[in-house]
Amino acid sequence: MTHVAEVMKSITFPGPIAQPQDYHHFVDTRTWFGIPNAADTLSNLALLAVGAIGIALLWRRRGENAELLAWLVFFVCVALSGLASAYYHLAPNDPRLFWDRLPIGTALTALVAALVAERIGERAGVRLLWPLVALGGASVLYWPASAALGAEDLRPYVAVQFGSVLAVAVLCVLPSQYTGRLWPLGAVILYAFAKLFELYDGWIYAHGGWVSGHTLKHIAAAAAGALLLAWLMRRERR
Repeated sequence: MTHVAEVMKSITFPGPIAQPQDYHHFVDTRTWFGIPNAADTLSNLALLAVGAIGIALLWRRRGENAELLAWLVFFVCVALSGLASAYYHLAPNDPRLFWDRLPIGTALTALVAALVAERIGERAGVRLLWPLVALGGASVLYWPASAALGAEDLRPYVAVQFGSVLAVAVLCVLPSQYTGRLWPLGAVILYAFAKLFELYDGWIYAHGGWVSGHTLKHIAAAAAGALLLAWLMRRERR
């Protein structure tokens, strides 16, 4: 069951959501050059590359305005997501999935703070940055904590993930101080495709046999980050 299926379950059945163990059974288990689950593992290099390039470009500009701090945190989390997801896919299990999800939750909330700073007010975005990042991290930490107490529950993580994406989509409607204000909406669409690829992991692999939906998920997520980075590099103040 994928994250998409999990959120649908939460809508239909409002009780706690446990982590289905069949989630770890991805369809493409091919080994390349001694690397298990190689396609799903190595496709995370795209996320790592986007995050690293973002860090390199924004670090040099970090003093320009406070808004860029939120973007820098976002790309740090994207790079960490690439590393953590590769670590998870080498040997998928719950403990490794925790590390996979942690930078995802914090990246999405940092993105919300960045867009708040840009579209509502720089001071508001800066003040929200660390509380939102903490919220993203706490939503992931709640999962193993709830499991240890005998009531495993993914609902906070699901709420933060999809709530952040919805918040980004809503913020895209607001006026921007920069040109190309709808570029972040393109990233939302790419992320939506990433979730669809994840949902149809096996179906995609069965209708080609060379790439799985989960591998495409990583590539689509990296493309979303690359689109945001391209916008940051070319946008101009109005």
